[in-house]
Amino acid sequence: MIARIIFFLTVFVLSAIAVLWGSFWAPAYLLFLGIVPVVLVGLYDMVQKSHTILSIYPVFGRLRFLFEAIRPEIQQYFVESDTNGQPVNREFRSLVYQRAKGVPDTRPFGTLFDVYKDGYEWINHSLTPKPVTNHHPRIRFGGSECTKPYEASPLNISAMSFGSLSQTAVMALNKGAKHGEFAHNTGEGGISPYHLKYGGDLIWQIGTGYFGCRNPLGGFDAEMFAEEASRDAVKMIEIKLSQGAKPGHGGILPAGKVTSEIADIRKVPLGKDVISPPSHPAFSTPIGLLEFVAQLRELSGGKPVGFKLCVGNKSEFLAICKAMLKTGITPDFITVDGGEGGTGAAPIEFTNSVGMPLRDGLVFVQNTLVGMGLRDSMRIIASGKALSAFHMVRLLSLGADTINAARSMMFALGCIQARLCDQNTCPTGITSQDPTRYNALDVDQKAQRVANYHASTIENLIELVAASGLNNLEELQPRHIFHRITGTEVKNYAELYPRISERCLLSEQDIPDDWRTDWELAVAEKW
Repeated sequence: MIARIIFFLTVFVLSAIAVLWGSFWAPAYLLFLGIVPVVLVGLYDMVQKSHTILSIYPVFGRLRFLFEAIRPEIQQYFVESDTNGQPVNREFRSLVYQRAKGVPDTRPFGTLFDVYKDGYEWINHSLTPKPVTNHHPRIRFGGSECTKPYEASPLNISAMSFGSLSQTAVMALNKGAKHGEFAHNTGEGGISPYHLKYGGDLIWQIGTGYFGCRNPLGGFDAEMFAEEASRDAVKMIEIKLSQGAKPGHGGILPAGKVTSEIADIRKVPLGKDVISPPSHPAFSTPIGLLEFVAQLRELSGGKPVGFKLCVGNKSEFLAICKAMLKTGITPDFITVDGGEGGTGAAPIEFTNSVGMPLRDGLVFVQNTLVGMGLRDSMRIIASGKALSAFHMVRLLSLGADTINAARSMMFALGCIQARLCDQNTCPTGITSQDPTRYNALDVDQKAQRVANYHASTIENLIELVAASGLNNLEELQPRHIFHRITGTEVKNYAELYPRISERCLLSEQDIPDDWRTDWELAVAEKW
């Protein structure tokens, strides 16, 4: 590894200088009093398992921890805010690190941002807060056609494929999920041995490339799917229609990260970029999608099956819902991804400027299902930049049943946002297929940190709900979240995101005026 080579070269050069200088001036040998401790520290860094960065970058990596140690004091005075009035990503990254490491995450001196700034959000407390009685809430997935329902945690690991992530990162996430009793979404790259090693609950994502159930022509292989879906570890199946980071664009795995093992798992050629099609070859209409849902549910032996999408044209989602009414087939869940979601590789225009943001998409999906009388038939999962318990509360209040998180789980693994995910040079070994990097990531320690983060966030979630005077997560409503419009104007989410009436879309005269155009464009037989 280059960093280790540089370390040894530096030590060698300094030692040579000390020897040569000492031959002319004896006191120069005292330089070894400084060199020896550096060597010992470097050797220790290489063998310790707590910090991946130190293992990969001995001695030099300690500069990061020096800056990290002084940053909290500096940050008291230089915290910025994002468009929602919340602390910027680095503050939440720090929060995840603390929870993952099991250290106190309390903050002195109160809030660090301007509560009167436009966009600031909060939840009101009650003078009669409820006692916390359920420390392990569960949400049941599985409709009437499902014979193997799943009891899910409110917070689960979002889709990240083996290939995008290293084998040690996948194992750490799965072992953390097993320990914390929550679910691990495989991402579209298929089920690898590393997803199965520790027995954590899996949500198997089926993307447009059908990795793990792919025939030689790149189409869907029903027999292969049935064999994989029958595994006890697989608890739910998710059909990926689109993702928030690059909606309308297929998945990308650069050739440099396609090892022979990954090529074998995905059934793709070695040494070439793996580009998933932008749409599914197995179906081309809303009715076709639902028939595919029913097929996968049957092939899996009755496990919950749903689909994931970033909302785009509203009429297309309405068409899917019309197809539900026409066929009588409903998914067990819908995962709503936001346009702000992350990825390891995507064109910048797609990342920044395509796809409906999560809250807008979530509200639209919730309203559509309510307006068509379908909401009680399925669950909604929300995915997109949820790092704290308050982030979860906001999404749950808007209609989500559970939350999927990827970014925060990567922070728990030790991600420092070097943004080298697509270049195979991740400094923490999380997104690299280079064994000298990913082997520095200690699976046991990082798994514990993932479990710690999950447990702490869930505990804070139920404490927030209890402090608001609510008995459980299901009681959260849009009216509980407040948003500052201007310095003197505040509205709650119920006012900002109005809900439509139950089953109003089923009656021509009751369809809201601002829904009518999209409703009329929606057809169950085509997109």
